[in-house]
Amino acid sequence: MILHAGLVARRQDGYWRGVLIEGASGAGKSDLALRALDHGFRLVADDRVVVWASGGALYGRAPDSLAGLMEARGIGVHGGASINFCRIALSVSCGPYERMPEPAWKDHAGVRLPAVSIEPFEASAPAKLGRALQHLGAGAEGAYQDQLAAPPRPGGDSR
Repeated sequence: MILHAGLVARRQDGYWRGVLIEGASGAGKSDLALRALDHGFRLVADDRVVVWASGGALYGRAPDSLAGLMEARGIGVHGGASINFCRIALSVSCGPYERMPEPAWKDHAGVRLPAVSIEPFEASAPAKLGRALQHLGAGAEGAYQDQLAAPPRPGGDSR
């Protein structure tokens, strides 16, 4: 499946963990991804993301024709350091957000991901990506997650 989105990743607990950045055309996906690169993230895909599920996790990569490329409005398309693929741990929607949102989830290819909304043009947006990835997107790797925010497990077990 190919999504109109961006994907950046950061090394966390020895693994690359990805943030899928979604939004309408012109919403600020690439701008947010570009600024995230200056905050310790690496580019995986810009504009289009090939996603697939495996072993209950979601993974993403750039289509071959776009690998390693990123658009910066006003500058054009440029290449740079990127990683081939990563496990996607968090879904981010570009747009307005609530000050204190309830836990949210988004399904992609049958995999349920923690989801947040971020205003992509805020100066703090890349820092918010990092904190959301650390606290919501860590999953089984052990970062703090409130039990109320955890998705229900099959059979009703909430552990």
